[in-house]
Parts: sequence; structure tokens; C-alpha cells
Amino acid sequence: MTTLTIIIVCAFVFGYLCIALESLTKVNKAAIALLMCVVCWTLLMMSPTSFYPEIAGDQVIHHIAEVIEHHLGDAAGTLFFLMGAMTIVEIVDSNGGFNFVRDALKTRSKKKLMWRVAFMTFFLSAILDNLTTSIVMIMVLRKLVQSREERLLYAALIIISANSGGAFSPIGDVTTIMLWIKGVITTQGVITEIFIPSLVSMIIPAAIISLSLKGKFDKEQNLPKADISQFTKVQRDIIFWLGVGGLIFVPIFKTLTHLPPFMGILLVLGVLWTTTEIFHYNTSEDDTMAKRVSDIMTKIDLSTIMFFLGILMAVAVLQEIGILTAMGEGLNEAFAGNYYLINGIIGVLSSIVDNVPLVAGCMGMYPVAAEGAMAVDGIFWQLLAYCAGVGGSMLIIGSAAGVVVMGLEKITFGWYLKRITWIAFVGYLCGILIYWIERILVF
Repeated sequence: MTTLTIIIVCAFVFGYLCIALESLTKVNKAAIALLMCVVCWTLLMMSPTSFYPEIAGDQVIHHIAEVIEHHLGDAAGTLFFLMGAMTIVEIVDSNGGFNFVRDALKTRSKKKLMWRVAFMTFFLSAILDNLTTSIVMIMVLRKLVQSREERLLYAALIIISANSGGAFSPIGDVTTIMLWIKGVITTQGVITEIFIPSLVSMIIPAAIISLSLKGKFDKEQNLPKADISQFTKVQRDIIFWLGVGGLIFVPIFKTLTHLPPFMGILLVLGVLWTTTEIFHYNTSEDDTMAKRVSDIMTKIDLSTIMFFLGILMAVAVLQEIGILTAMGEGLNEAFAGNYYLINGIIGVLSSIVDNVPLVAGCMGMYPVAAEGAMAVDGIFWQLLAYCAGVGGSMLIIGSAAGVVVMGLEKITFGWYLKRITWIAFVGYLCGILIYWIERILVF
């Protein structure tokens, strides 16, 4: 490992610590992430031939420009998907589309609400994805829990439930989609063998968190809120099904057209935007512009988008200089043959750095075998799907769902680390134990 590599890693770690200590430094995490991104890429450019010795002369500069554009393209796809999903959910919410979802979850019992939110989030994330589901559930949660202190506990459970639900579905998480497209896991295999471990990794944390929730909500805070839109019930239902149904359609659209997921999101947004414009044209509401999509888009939290951009591009530097690959190879050498331990550690690492490059690195390092643990639906690949997905719940910035909820509810890294990390870790380990028992007794 060269001196420059060590400096880049130190810069990343320092930036990461500043993000973790946001509540103490009072500096927005998005600003730190952007600085960390630029500093890491600038350090790489100080001696590019150290990392690309096979490319001579000025060609290395051109090569790095192409590399940055490649990583930026990957990040942009995620960011456009995120912005589109957030806008769609905001449109549905601002026009009263989530009213019946709110009514279905509504209860005065704090514990009953927690379990309802947990299970709905878990199963929705398998159908939609953990990112979109988190946005939807936070919007609904805001209508049901007015106390911020209590709402943070529910929000944390949404992160855990969304990541657990996404792990057992081939379309529930970016990493499972990657493994599914690669062909190392099948739909039937991952659902039948990972469902119960994923369910356990949600139920155990939910049971622990429920101990902190006692009593009932005040009657006044749980009363049905007045409709915020003058749309008819039929129009609100149309908006809801176009929005949520459209989000469900996105993976189908990807399968049919082979276009990136963000193109499907843009299609749904375009259809929903056009529909609401037509509805507004026919309404007598005075302040229609306040609920037009053009105005709703100004409410999207851009700081969350910038934070995502900074983190993804900073992790891309670690990928380029070979740190992530070296970590994977080191794990393989240190724990050869112990796939439970290897994947368990990968899961912990996925809560620190983005799980997408980690899984991508693993797919590149470990070849698919004809039989054994490395075969299609083998222990290694199924555990990788579980650990990379569920492991991201241990830190709030360890998953897309966590980052979005962090931005929407302004949850600090320190609060989550102190109150939730150990709970998510217990659920994570219990899920691995259940998978081990399954393999011994059933499969």
C-alpha cells in the first residue's frame, strides 16, 4: 500500500468521522460528504500513474476523466431514481392519496402501531424497494405520530424493516438486483431460504424497540386530519394507484425494456404529473399552484441528494484505488471456507461504506461454481444477499433507506448509533443463526 493510498484512506475516514459527529460539529453532513469526495479525487490526481501504471503519459488523465464520468453516471442513476421517487410520494401525499393507508394503520396503541408499521414496511419493501418504501412510510408516519421523540423510534424501525424486507426479494434492494441479474441467486431460491432469516432480523429489533413504547396516543393527535386537497375521493384514489402502482411497475418496466430503473421512475412521474395537471384544471380550488408538481418539487430535500452524491463518489475512489478489493481478498485469506464469518463481516462493512461496490467487488472476486457454496443459490451468494442488505441497518448511513430517512426526519448519526445500532446488530446476528439452522435441518 503506497503512501498516497494511505492518505486517501485517512481523508475518507476523517470525513466519515465528521459526518458521524455532525451533532457536535454542527456542520451539515452533505457539505462534509461533498468535500470528502473532492479531496479524495484530488489526492488521486496528484499521482495518477501510481494507480494506473499500465497507462502511459497524458492518456492517464483522459482515463481518469472517463472513470469519473462512469462513476458519476452510476451515481446519477441512483440520484434521479431517488428524486423521482421522493417527488412521486410527495405528490400522492400532498393530494391526500395516503389517507386510507393512514386510516388502515391508525390506532391509539403505540405498540400496535409499531407492529403494523413494521410488517407493512417489511412486505412493501419486497414489492417496491427499501428506498421507495421508506419514503412512503415516513410520509404516512408523519400523519400518525406528532411527537418527534417517539416518531424517531418508529422511523428507525422503518429503516430496519425496509432493509430486512428488501433482502429476501430479488427486486427489494440494489444488491439483490445485482446478484439476481448476475444469475447467482434465483427468485425462488432467495425467497424460500432468506425470507425467514429476514423476518427474524425485523421481528427481534421490533420486539426490543417495543419495550420503549408504552401507553396510548392522545386522542387529539390521532384524530383523522382534514383532507388537504379538494380533489374527489375517486381522484385521490387515482393519484394513489398511479403513484404507488407506478412504483411497483418500475421493475417490470426494467425487465421489459432493459432500461435503467430511473427511466421507469421518470415515466411514472411524467404520467402522474400530467394527470394532476388535468385534475387541477378542472377544480375550483383557489390555490391550485401550491399543489402543482412544479411547486412540490421545491420541497424535495436537496441536501440529502447532495449527501448521497458525495458518499457514492467518495466510495468510488476507494474502489478505484483497490481498497475494497483488497479488503475482500484479505477476508478470503483470513477466513477461508467460513462463509458465514466472511459474509457476516461484509455485512458489518456494508453499514460503513456503500454495499453496492462491496457486492460488486465480491462478484468480481469469487467465481460462480458448478456446485457447493459458490454455486447458484449456494450458501455464499444467499448469505451475501442477506448480509449486504440487512447489515446496512446497523448505521444510519449504511443504506439508501437510512440516508433518506435521515434526511426526511433529521435524525443524527450519533442518536442512531447510541439507540439503534446494537438493536439492529442483534437482529442481524439472529437472522444469520436462523439461516444456519435452516441449512442444517431443512436444506
